[in-house]
Amino acid sequence: MTAISHRVPLPFTTERLVLRLFTTDDLDDMYAYQGLDEVARYLPRSALTRDQCAQSLARRATGTAWAEDGDDLVLAVCRADVPGVVGEIVLKLASPHERQAEIGWIFNPAYGGRGYAAEAARAAASLAFDALGIHRLYARLDALNTASVRVCERLGMRREAHLVENHLDGDRWGDEYIYATLASERKDVAPTA
Repeated sequence: MTAISHRVPLPFTTERLVLRLFTTDDLDDMYAYQGLDEVARYLPRSALTRDQCAQSLARRATGTAWAEDGDDLVLAVCRADVPGVVGEIVLKLASPHERQAEIGWIFNPAYGGRGYAAEAARAAASLAFDALGIHRLYARLDALNTASVRVCERLGMRREAHLVENHLDGDRWGDEYIYATLASERKDVAPTA
């Protein structure tokens, strides 16, 4: 298998951001947001410990293959003008045969409201379509996550489904939205830079 990082032009830059593979030096920055309950509240897991972040970084720094269901590419999102990681973008292969991938993002709330998530997601979508040959890109998100809903809509993704009480979040049944876009619609997700 060919490592995905060899097929994707990294680092990938936008007007304000750099998307690159994580390194073990990113531990403090990653833990600064992955360790927060407010970040994990819309994820299907709890906040991560520092040790869990270190284990994740060790795996992410090596890149990944892009051949089987579940293979993923997780990119650190950094501001171009200041060192440090402000968040991350993930592209997860959902079906190699059907060329479908899921996109997701997690950002440090200290950098919220500046459009970084939308800019990084737009760049990752471009990578998915151009470098990885994806046909359909989709996002799954908690219906209460209005910030992620706005990112999907800024990308021109359409809401394809509203799944009612389909996941248990602690003791609360949560709804999920599914947004998607196709390669043939990629004008809507072209990079800004």
